[in-house]
Amino acid sequence: MKDIINRCECTCVHEEVICKVKDKMPEDEKLYDLAELFKVFGDTTRIKILYALFEEEMCVCDIADLLNMTQSAISHQLRVLKQARLVKFRKEGKIVYYSLDDNHINQIFNCGLCHIEETYNR
Repeated sequence: MKDIINRCECTCVHEEVICKVKDKMPEDEKLYDLAELFKVFGDTTRIKILYALFEEEMCVCDIADLLNMTQSAISHQLRVLKQARLVKFRKEGKIVYYSLDDNHINQIFNCGLCHIEETYNR
């Protein structure tokens, strides 16, 4: 059976609605940056790293062991997360510890997870 697509059966344009939305629409550059941010969340390994860092500050060795991956692979993913300003790091001697950059990351993650869990319960 073919999917039913909901669309208008007329060609009227609601100018007041368009103007209202256009006035509130962020600049293209900001929307591009938002899309890029969500791309970073599009990798399971990065999601696992973020989840681990919700619980505890960790070094590359610990994350690699937790996820059963090489330190090189984890370092690569942490670099992507750092460039997106999702994680930060601090050095203690020769050890580099990673943590979430700020509380917004937790909120974004939890919002997405709540949405997923909601779809499972339908």
